Amino acid sequence: MQFRNLGSWLILGATLTFLIGPFIIIIFAGASAGNSLAFPPEGLSLKWYLKVFTVESFRASFVLSMGLAIFGTLAALVLGVPAAYALNRYKLPGDEMIRTIVAAPIIVPGIIVGLALLRYLVVPLNFTVTVALFFAHTALILPYAVRVVSSSLNNLRSDMEEAAVLLGCSRVQAFFKVVLPNIRGGVLSAFILGFVTSFNQVPVSLFLSGPGVRTLPIDMLSYMEITYDPSVAALSALLAFMSVAIVFAAERLLGFSRYV
Repeated sequence: MQFRNLGSWLILGATLTFLIGPFIIIIFAGASAGNSLAFPPEGLSLKWYLKVFTVESFRASFVLSMGLAIFGTLAALVLGVPAAYALNRYKLPGDEMIRTIVAAPIIVPGIIVGLALLRYLVVPLNFTVTVALFFAHTALILPYAVRVVSSSLNNLRSDMEEAAVLLGCSRVQAFFKVVLPNIRGGVLSAFILGFVTSFNQVPVSLFLSGPGVRTLPIDMLSYMEITYDPSVAALSALLAFMSVAIVFAAERLLGFSRYV
């Protein structure tokens, strides 16, 4: 029995090391006192963590990524919540095919999605890079919005909505007065999942980014092609902390794991 417990602890420790190890490496690599990216670090210093706030391209790309993540997720929810409601409450012809089509952006490799959007949004329609990125991020987040909101609707009794209709509400009024307030946890969870997914998105953004208009992950890749200092590791550590903090807060406040 003791040997079995020891084996379980060893497996758990190895799994945690595999998952958390890369984060520990970038945290200490970003805290290096040296001038090149290396691990173990050449002494410890916070100068590279402070430097990331002084790099103009990082600030501009952070604002762009934040705007895309927020407004792209909101647009995906505006489209995804009614879609999830229709798929959950009504028997639609070909509903399984519709679900598959909606999930296509996360099933198809991101490189293919990025190339397709470049070919059919930017080239023939002459969309600006920012507009193309907005449409791309909205399309990528939409499947998550539909899936998470659908999970929340599955946990909501349909007779509550029917009771509101019998008491005089229209279907639209019943949706906004009964359904939406009861699935707000799922909607907020979908927003957080979409925000994190959009902010850290790379393959599609790589195809659609242009001169002077780059998301933060793409700007970090471009920065590493020119400069190999620890500032990218420091910025990566800060972004990792931000993502973990957002997901942790969502789990504590909303029970995030119930919906995904």
